[in-house]
Amino acid sequence: MIWIGLVVVAYLLGSVPFAYLVVQWRTAVDIRTVGSGNVGATNVLRVTGTPAAAAVLALDIAKGAVPVLIGRALGAPPAVLGACAMAAVLGHVFPVFLGFRGGKGVATSAGAIGALSPAPMLAAALVFGVVVAWKRFVSLGSMLAVAAFPIFAYVFGRFGWMEPMPKVLLVGTTVAAGLILIRHTENVRRLAVGKELRLGERLQGDSQ
Repeated sequence: MIWIGLVVVAYLLGSVPFAYLVVQWRTAVDIRTVGSGNVGATNVLRVTGTPAAAAVLALDIAKGAVPVLIGRALGAPPAVLGACAMAAVLGHVFPVFLGFRGGKGVATSAGAIGALSPAPMLAAALVFGVVVAWKRFVSLGSMLAVAAFPIFAYVFGRFGWMEPMPKVLLVGTTVAAGLILIRHTENVRRLAVGKELRLGERLQGDSQ
């Protein structure tokens, strides 16, 4: 029962809509009604500015990492750790506190997956940084980084650069990556027609 409770807590923590709360506190505006309408750090950046966006990004990463770290401290098996990571991401994407309309899960998945396996997460973060610095599309960087993580995890384990990730976790992170990519469908369409906004533009667009 303790593992079930931990997974439930992971979902509830993931459901805490920090982007909504921070923007509401700073401006009394519902972030779902401005910018892209997305409940994530990129929309906060466009709507409220860098300090608020940085706070939301840190909090969204933390709410993904904390349940996994707690589970690890309690000696939870890999399947439970993977369930905690997935529950936190699902909480962010489908938050019970906002009528199941949340963000895209990139930052929360980064925290959860980073707590599971830091080395491939750092490699995926490097992919994100390079792509965003080069093209200035946060959505493109997010999608490529998310897609790259399971590949890095497999390759690093295969060549002995880290302890191989248990199959249940590798499958779980791949499923999470697929969910996040699906959430970026509109971004892909805008990229295809040249209408996706670059980092720093303030009209429409989203990422996390």
